[in-house]
Amino acid sequence: MFTGAGSEDRFGGPATGDERSMLVAMLDAQRATLRLKCSGLGPEVALRSAAPSSLSLLGLVRHLADVERRWFRAVLAGHDVELRFSSGEVPEGDFDGAGPEPEVIAASWAAWREEVAFAEAFVAQAPHLDVEGRDAWRGTVSLRWVLVHLIEEYARHNGHADLLRERIDGAVGV
Repeated sequence: MFTGAGSEDRFGGPATGDERSMLVAMLDAQRATLRLKCSGLGPEVALRSAAPSSLSLLGLVRHLADVERRWFRAVLAGHDVELRFSSGEVPEGDFDGAGPEPEVIAASWAAWREEVAFAEAFVAQAPHLDVEGRDAWRGTVSLRWVLVHLIEEYARHNGHADLLRERIDGAVGV
């Protein structure tokens, strides 16, 4: 079972109050869940799910770093940046490049932490949840929509992380 530091506190955010506080707390809980599901692992964090899939815990970290970067840095903040791991030429670079080498693992986590930090600062400085950005896929999106989307994105991938972690060492739990 997952019983690491903060395991029980992840979903202790507000259940009433203002919308921003609740959305931020829920996204924080989902990010903490990803960290928890990947905790205590070395190179096996890059272990693939099963052929032919390239799905791995480290691939999820890299994918979610790109998701954070796209929505907060590129769409909402309007920065002209490329994704860190995926591209038009290598659309599955987030998963395919998730190898067991220590430098790949460290760089992947560093990228995820940098993108989360940027997103947290952006949200904290935003005057309201109606801040908008333009996305080629969705059109005009609000900060509110991006927060809800990120919660959904993490929750879906944390379900994958549950299965991957159980395959690696049998650890289960919320």
